[in-house]
Amino acid sequence: MAVTAPSVVPAAYARVMFPGGGQPDLSQLMQQAQQMQQAMVAAQEELASREVTGTAGGGLVSATMTGGGELTALTIAPSAVDPDDLETLQDLVVAAVRDAKRAADQLVADTMGPLAGGLGGAGGGLGLPGL
Repeated sequence: MAVTAPSVVPAAYARVMFPGGGQPDLSQLMQQAQQMQQAMVAAQEELASREVTGTAGGGLVSATMTGGGELTALTIAPSAVDPDDLETLQDLVVAAVRDAKRAADQLVADTMGPLAGGLGGAGGGLGLPGL
């Protein structure tokens, strides 16, 4: 005897997928999506103009980076320069750039996080059940 899957009744499906009953208002969803897109563009522009600084060696080396990840400045204190020990200076530069990148990533998370929440919370999606 063959077992068949129960058929899904369209009305029951609509009640489960859209608990308020009926279909969602697509024009309202489109308007929300457009507003969210505008907010994302504004946040990305803000990130591109904001800068963060990372340091290493107690401030001997500092790196400045935009929220968009562009390295805009690198400052090395004269006391950090030892011609006989370039490896330490190189390590300090790498550490300062990494520190700036960490700060830029945090800036992105702080700026974009509230916008990502509008996509349906921690689980993502579009705020629709099942997505």
